[in-house]
Amino acid sequence: MNPGSGTPAATVRTTGVPEPSGPLLDDLHTRVTDWFEDAARELPWRDPTCSPWGILVSEIMLQQTPVVRVLPVWLEWLQRWPTPAHLASEPSGAAVRHWGRLGYPRRALRLHAAALAIVADHDGEIPTTRDELLTLPGVGAYTAAAVAAFAFGRRETVVDTNIRRVHARLMGGSALPAPALTSAEMKRAVALMPGDADLSVRWNAAVMELGAVICTARAPKCDACPVIDACAWVAAGRPAPGYIPKGQSWAGTDRQVRGAIVAVLRDADHAVPRSLLMEAPVDLSMQGPPTTLSLPSGGTARPGALSTLHGLQAPTEQLERALTGLLADGLAEEHDDGIRLPT
Repeated sequence: MNPGSGTPAATVRTTGVPEPSGPLLDDLHTRVTDWFEDAARELPWRDPTCSPWGILVSEIMLQQTPVVRVLPVWLEWLQRWPTPAHLASEPSGAAVRHWGRLGYPRRALRLHAAALAIVADHDGEIPTTRDELLTLPGVGAYTAAAVAAFAFGRRETVVDTNIRRVHARLMGGSALPAPALTSAEMKRAVALMPGDADLSVRWNAAVMELGAVICTARAPKCDACPVIDACAWVAAGRPAPGYIPKGQSWAGTDRQVRGAIVAVLRDADHAVPRSLLMEAPVDLSMQGPPTTLSLPSGGTARPGALSTLHGLQAPTEQLERALTGLLADGLAEEHDDGIRLPT
């Protein structure tokens, strides 16, 4: 292997689908997977002893969420619910409660629903093929391919944001992939896949890691890239992207308010009156001990979560809209004594 050989990894068109050739593509596979062998982060879901369930949980949690936030929650989940049957035996609200602050808590509901389906339809065992995995609630094309590959060693084309970016730069000469996955990108990804199943699994993981830690969106570390000499984007002078990615707004959005309401429900051990969510008490310190807030239902809540919610100063109509959405999505339930996580 010679990372500085200057030999292109494939015959590439800067537009359209690349036309990789055998020996040159083999060289690309070797260089990237050898780099991964030495540089890969040690993550528990990459451990050979990790269960297919652990890999499925990691793939759901890692959607739009960085590793540093996922890791402690994943460890706690696998300790609490080491198998799908353990999670399926508890109410869906428990999944939401222990989802912590990962965001997008509907993913917790989907994991719970998937656990129920795995127990009911698959005798508690994770399905082993992409098509079977696609039948599980909340499992889409990417997750099904990733679990089939990483949990069961199947030759599947895994394409996430990091992989798309590496392919766009390395093969297409573009700073960023298209805003949405295209059929041309999928054809390119399929064309780049090794024929050997074991190598294909390593290739998927290696390209994903390359995009996550080297070929990053904003500050790529090109000098540390094992295939910099073969990169069409570098060869083209590292042109700027054709569009500016729009980051997701957070402050002041319904999503922020929804998250704050879920945090209140997660920290409460009983139902929380709707009125308490809509309007803050005049003085929280007068409602109970300093670390708890007494609820009419007989339980307690943490005043900190309520203070955070009302500190947003969201208008009543936004609070109502956010709560209505949570109820409609099944992330909360309304009972006679107030609002609580699903049971």
